[in-house]
Amino acid sequence: MFDVLGAALFAFGIASAVGHLAGGAAPGITAYLAILLGTLMRAGTIIAVHRVAIDAAQASSAALRGRLIPQLLGGVLPRPILAGESATFAIDHVAAIEASNARFAPVRLHAALGPVLVMAIVAAVSWVAALIMLLTLLPFVLGMILAGSAARQASERQLAALSALSGLFVDRLRNLALIHHFGAEERVARQVSAATRAVADRTVLVLRAAFLSGAVLEFFAALAVALIAVYCGFSLLGLLPFPAPETLTLTSAFFVLAMAPEFYLPMRRLAAAYHEKQLGEAATAALATIAPEQPVAARPTGMFTGLHVASLRLDWPGVTIGPIALTLGLRDLVVLTGPTGSGKTSVLAAIAGQCALSGGSVATANGCALDPADIAWAAQRALLLPGTLADNIALAAPHATPEMIRAVADRVGLGALLRDRCEGLNLQIDHRGSGLSGGERRRIGLARAILSGRPLLLCDEPTADLDGDSAAEIRALLLDLSRERCLLVATHDRVLAAAARLVVAL
Repeated sequence: MFDVLGAALFAFGIASAVGHLAGGAAPGITAYLAILLGTLMRAGTIIAVHRVAIDAAQASSAALRGRLIPQLLGGVLPRPILAGESATFAIDHVAAIEASNARFAPVRLHAALGPVLVMAIVAAVSWVAALIMLLTLLPFVLGMILAGSAARQASERQLAALSALSGLFVDRLRNLALIHHFGAEERVARQVSAATRAVADRTVLVLRAAFLSGAVLEFFAALAVALIAVYCGFSLLGLLPFPAPETLTLTSAFFVLAMAPEFYLPMRRLAAAYHEKQLGEAATAALATIAPEQPVAARPTGMFTGLHVASLRLDWPGVTIGPIALTLGLRDLVVLTGPTGSGKTSVLAAIAGQCALSGGSVATANGCALDPADIAWAAQRALLLPGTLADNIALAAPHATPEMIRAVADRVGLGALLRDRCEGLNLQIDHRGSGLSGGERRRIGLARAILSGRPLLLCDEPTADLDGDSAAEIRALLLDLSRERCLLVATHDRVLAAAARLVVAL
């Protein structure tokens, strides 16, 4: 509230100086001191508030990122999220919340108390001017509420469209070679163009709501100042159409007129930051579904004694998978089959704890929660990181020795690759696995899962797109592994399904 007090001192100094000059006298030292002190008080208050607000917003955003990023990287998500969407959540949404905390939060309290304080100060000089301020405030608040409601809905739709565009763009960018190979450039360009237009249209709606709220504010602010100016001027000239309810001097009238814009200044600052507030609230609501502030308490985990899945169900927009029930022993092989798109990979992801269940449960055989540290994942498209072949195989076992890495590489059939390349385990590979066949990339993922030593191994299409000999080698390896560990495999391979203890069809 020092900002309002500084404004009052400044207005008093200006009004006093004008009153002295109108009377033919020089302004006193009091007027100059009031102007100087008021200016310094306002400047110091604004600098201090912004400094504190920015520091607090940055600290809050750092804590939010610290909770959000681990959730996006390895937490249980309510639905599958594309890489672009994850980046939007971690960067754009957090930035929107930070901007809201830095800009809107400091002016919110000032907008609530500032006009009241200004009205009280003005009432001490002119109660009629204070009454005019109050009467113009009521319709303004109603207009801001209506405009704010529309702005919030528009901001939520804008953020949703931006997340969808980011996810679509990054996904298509990662698959440019495949898109070009199938000649789908025009179709993908239309998809991206439609998503871009959706973002543009919803951004226009947000700006329209923001301009509407700004117009409401400016109208009532101008109306209040004009009414006060007319009242003060007519009162000084004795031209009021009714008996004067109070006596105003030039000094008091000028003071009231100088304070009139200060009545709406806190709310004008609020309106200027209102767009950030709406985006921040929309971002907070979106992140609450991904990383709630109060996460569900985790069930106690225990030693892995086998896998028990009961009535597992996944419900996403347009997709329903399950219910699925299966039980695996400590050393077992169970196969998930079904047509492409039936949800085999999604079921594996749900068992691995990568997406939330809509119903049912996943537990160990004795009813304890499944520990993520007991699960190894061999994806259809193995994650490859720039580095050596040894680094990629030992990603889940960083302390593995070269002998252990070579042994598991030989076991999965990478021995020929090591013999053909003089670099051996020091072979440099990039994130695309350039120079490696699809089977070799899949074998790297399988070797990584085996080297991790985890008792539950989830495999996604381990024999897909392999020649007959390579597929037979992988089948033999999986059967051998099933004598040591618990294996759940999603596959179209009928030969592998025939060798499993149980086949679950989706």
